[in-house]
Amino acid sequence: MSGGVDSAVAAARAVDAGHDVTGVHLALSAKPGTLRTGARGCCTVEDAHDARRVADILGIPFYVWDFAERFTEDVVEDFVAEYAAGRTPNPCLKCNERIKFAALLDKAIALGFDAVATGHYARLSLVDGRPELRRSADDGKDQSYVLASLREDQLRYAMFPLGGSVKADVRAEATERGLAVAGKPDSHDICFIPDGDTRSFLERHLGERPGALVDDETGAVLGAHSGVHGFTVGQRHGLGLRVPAEDGRPRYVLSLEPVSGNVRVGAAEKLAVTRIVGSGPTWPSGVAVADGVRCVAQVRAHGGTAPGVASTVDGQLVVRLDEELRGVAPGQAVVLYRQDQKGDVVLASATIVSTE
Repeated sequence: MSGGVDSAVAAARAVDAGHDVTGVHLALSAKPGTLRTGARGCCTVEDAHDARRVADILGIPFYVWDFAERFTEDVVEDFVAEYAAGRTPNPCLKCNERIKFAALLDKAIALGFDAVATGHYARLSLVDGRPELRRSADDGKDQSYVLASLREDQLRYAMFPLGGSVKADVRAEATERGLAVAGKPDSHDICFIPDGDTRSFLERHLGERPGALVDDETGAVLGAHSGVHGFTVGQRHGLGLRVPAEDGRPRYVLSLEPVSGNVRVGAAEKLAVTRIVGSGPTWPSGVAVADGVRCVAQVRAHGGTAPGVASTVDGQLVVRLDEELRGVAPGQAVVLYRQDQKGDVVLASATIVSTE
């Protein structure tokens, strides 16, 4: 129970379904903030109090479990290391994979619980004895992308009570139940960067690592920067270019070179990608996709989709797209969905290592 409206209603529905429910709030920061500002961050002291008040109304036990050290090692330090290596990670995906459905799930099972229920917007069912992860009924809130790296053995112990609902209905239900969090804003930022300034956060951890902004076409130096960790592929604003393009068109970040410190920039069309290679593929249902399977690939939590064909080559997931995608960065996840009338079943997930 994060202290937000989604996990509150998920807990209430679990109670209504007749389950023996215990509320757990995760303490993920060694120094949690005392006040929450709008939609900035989460896991503050205020959030813990909000979650406890909901548990009191529902009449369920409530505990705070301290995973701050594990969260720092598995999510925050991973986030910093990935940016230092010129990649663009997704910390929410890592948190689900390593904290909520690893550290939390392991402890819950050890204590005798049967499952972990969360307020994620995704649907989960058993098909032929195997878990099937699907998009939620609310396209705008769907979180199947950030859950797609979960393994079959993790999903067997998962419950997503909100998967068939839309957010507006969840808020209305919270109001009807008399839950004070009904109107609480959603958290849209990285929870451990509550001010939303990712570049400053990374500079505090990595310091300055000066490098050059280089024109990908001519090799000319167009400016300087304090570290490749301040950029991501597809970025247009905040580049600090001293020399405008001859054709007057905007330039975008095309690639990052952490060893040389070069950030290569160029025209938007150079961002076009038709082939994606991903490492460490996972299969939520426990079944690897067949070579040459038709699918829809998604490279961002919301948006960035294209149909294509996927195969497994030397342990890596290789996706050839029918349509170009832009702004595809190493470190992001590529998630494959079944290409059928609904197109909402997750087939696989992998971490992008290269594109063409």
